[in-house]
Parts: sequence; C-alpha cells; structure tokens
Amino acid sequence: MLNYNEIKRGKIIRYNDQPYRVLTNSIMKKNRNKPTNQTKLKSLISGKTIEITFHASDKVEEAEIEKQNIKYLYQKKDEVWFCSENDPSDRFNLHIDDVKDQIKYLKTNDITKGLYFDDDFIGLEIPIKVSLKVKTAPDAVKGNTSSGATKKVVLENGLEVQTPLFVKEGDTVVLNTDTGEYTERII
Repeated sequence: MLNYNEIKRGKIIRYNDQPYRVLTNSIMKKNRNKPTNQTKLKSLISGKTIEITFHASDKVEEAEIEKQNIKYLYQKKDEVWFCSENDPSDRFNLHIDDVKDQIKYLKTNDITKGLYFDDDFIGLEIPIKVSLKVKTAPDAVKGNTSSGATKKVVLENGLEVQTPLFVKEGDTVVLNTDTGEYTERII
C-alpha cells in the first residue's frame, strides 16, 4: 500500500479497480489543514485523465502490471497485429484506437512490451527513444538559418517529423516518443 505522499509521478496505482498512471503530483499544506497530494491520473484502460486529491489518511494499492515482450507484425485497416516474441503462431490483434499513440513509432518486427492488468491487455510500453531511418528528405534551402531552421522528413515507417536542415535521406534519427520530436542524428 502507498501512503498519500508516495503517490508520485510515474507510479501506476489501482484506483476504483482500474490501473492509473500518475502524470503529476503536488503535495500541499494550507494553513492549519493537513497536507494533501493533488494528482493528475491517466487511466491505462480508457485513456481518460482525472484529477484526484489524496489526503494524509488515504492509502492506495500499487497496481500489478505484468509486462510481456511482443512483436509488432503489421497494420491492416483498423487492426494492429502482434505475436508472442518466441511463438509467431500465437497472434492477436488490437484495435488501432487502443495503441495509436505508440504504434506510429514502431516498424515491422520491432519487439516491444505489452502491458497486462488482471490478465487483460491494456496497452504498450515503448522505449523513450527510438531510432528510425530517413526515407525521404527534401534538399536544404539556403536562407535564414540563424533561428534553427527545420524541414519535414518522412521516416521508414511513414511517420513525418521536423528535423534540422543537415538531416538527409539515409540518415538514422532518434525521436523522443513522449514528445514526438527529433533529438539527434546517428552517424
């Protein structure tokens, strides 16, 4: 069990019998009142965000999330297909709405982690940084580059991102999956 002050950013807690990830927390004490922990929680099942205040007497259970390695196979219309890492015949599909924020950073045959809560699939856990090859990149145009000019490139999985002008076709770039932004080029 977690005390009110142990409910911190990044923890996954069980609230109303559902798993929630703590997005933000702020412990406050006003005048003579007892301290509270104001949190913003995101449901790992529905994706909805709620704001909850925990008081000094509150305790919550840390959610038990099981992680399994799974392999991304392909996307067909609204279905995204995966299989067990070691058994290609153990296939399952998910609706695109359940994984659309994470799937755009994966390419065919990538290994990722599937998250399970009470034996039910609830989402994917992808790395904070992913490396992808640049498929197409327009040539850099001379001009005002003093303010950090960028251009839009298309990556090997079809994702479009803004990168600095020096990135060219065939380069490998690293993206931050939290923000969706370019972080560096791998030479």
